[in-house]
Amino acid sequence: MKLETFFEHFDLLAEAPNGVQKLRELILDLAVRGKLVSQDANDEPAAVLLERIKKEKEKLVKEGKFQITKNTLTKVDYDHLPFSIPDNWEWSYLDDIAIIARGGSPRPIKLFLTEDSSGINWIKIGDTDKKSMFITHTKEKIIREGLTKTRMVFPNDLILSNSMSYGHPFILKIQGCIHDGWLLIRTPENLVYKEFLYYMFLSDYTKKVFSEAAAGGVVQNLNADKVRSLLFPFPPLNEQKRIVTKVDELMKLCDELEARQKKKRETRILINNAALNKLLTADTPETFTKNWQRIGDNFDILYSAPENIGKLRQAILQLAVMGKLVPQDANDEPAAVLLERIKKEKERLIKEGKIKKEKSLTEIKNDEIPYDLPKGWEWERVTNLCKYIVDCLHSTPEFITDGKLCIDTTCLNQGEILFHKIRKVSEETFLERIRRLQPLAGDILFSREGTIGLSIIVPEGLEICLGQRMMMFRTFRWLIPEYFRYVLISKMFVNQWEKKLIGTAARHINIGDIKKMIIPFPPVNEQKRIVSKVDKLMKLCDELETKLTQTQTESEKIINAAVKQLLTV
Repeated sequence: MKLETFFEHFDLLAEAPNGVQKLRELILDLAVRGKLVSQDANDEPAAVLLERIKKEKEKLVKEGKFQITKNTLTKVDYDHLPFSIPDNWEWSYLDDIAIIARGGSPRPIKLFLTEDSSGINWIKIGDTDKKSMFITHTKEKIIREGLTKTRMVFPNDLILSNSMSYGHPFILKIQGCIHDGWLLIRTPENLVYKEFLYYMFLSDYTKKVFSEAAAGGVVQNLNADKVRSLLFPFPPLNEQKRIVTKVDELMKLCDELEARQKKKRETRILINNAALNKLLTADTPETFTKNWQRIGDNFDILYSAPENIGKLRQAILQLAVMGKLVPQDANDEPAAVLLERIKKEKERLIKEGKIKKEKSLTEIKNDEIPYDLPKGWEWERVTNLCKYIVDCLHSTPEFITDGKLCIDTTCLNQGEILFHKIRKVSEETFLERIRRLQPLAGDILFSREGTIGLSIIVPEGLEICLGQRMMMFRTFRWLIPEYFRYVLISKMFVNQWEKKLIGTAARHINIGDIKKMIIPFPPVNEQKRIVSKVDKLMKLCDELETKLTQTQTESEKIINAAVKQLLTV
């Protein structure tokens, strides 16, 4: 790809995943390689400029205005350079053009801080904004007595962070002093364009060099010697200015593209939210059909972004538990009749000693009910619809390499078991953990701590015990496990358990609170129709996400190919 073609398709390349950021990085890479602007034969070559800088530095040193360290750097190895540069550029060490010195901090600093307006600006990392090239003010000042243990800096000096977020440059618009978390990069006046140096420090080339040079354990940092030894491509002074002008122009365009994309994304989200809200609040079948048709007509636009697909999934579940996803059938046996059957079944099991009798819960009050249900449905508490609801043992099992399977939250994704993450326990531990109840096919497992709300249905032939942070439901046959699992992950149910979270470091839900929560209970046949419909729509969402991923992958390949071509031409 030619540079002209790159500029012509700038906005299209920006549409790739993380495209604008990649364009910013590419602009800086092109800049430091001499590929962003054309060279001018009339420019003073960089070799001549470097000689002028050398003489100026020597003059300033003699006048006591410029302190210089002993140069211990080897000559540039021209046989092993990082990349090629234009003929009138030169590879140079940063030490050849600048004084590099570390700041200092008077100790303890609080003794030197002052609110006096005559104090000296105390420049800290907290005074910076990475979106800005400049530092224009400080929050704190120090008294003049602190100057002996710190370092003065002046407008147009460039300083570089050398700890925490190391290697980030800023150009000063103020006079002040810097602490030892900064490095001063000072060049002879009018012989180096500071804005070019700024962009050079932001380039991937320099970041990679600094990353390899950074030392330290917990907090990596750069020292002055490592920064002095930075080998970088140095252009003629006039070309430095042209590069900065072009970079500024393209970065501004990136800002505009980013703002446009953000607005487009926000608009799409707003439209999607409004469309789904109308669907959820439709008060008649006719209105619902009309609103669903509107979504269908704009499906490609609304669901061309991953964030909207997630909301579509939630809307599907919410419609399902509101009784709006499939039509009702007057021939279906009403839920009220099913509840009577469940009640009798529970009484029989209690009498036979197969389940324990629990304390009766209060009747469901009107203020607990979030919305009206279709005819034939009923609101019911979770515990009244389940044969068993059991918690895991509240202890960490000892895991071994060969044994029985033990499933916990680390093994779950929403709706699926991550079999490669299942750990094993001894036979003894397994028997201890299934004493309360052994999970069987059709039981629903639910994470009650950590990533709360993950759920799966135990498949046939899987012998497991419950690990930490898990609970298990076994429903009566009139509550289909697949429908119940969809209820558990719906916003209606999530809203209930979010209000009951307890704990600080490890937020969790008590099993007693879960038992009291209410769910919408439809006729069995309608549960089956709902599950079938939700399954189909979730599969559609999966296909949409796959398609989006493929599209984004292709876009990413295109921009990566363009970047590679531009940098290797």
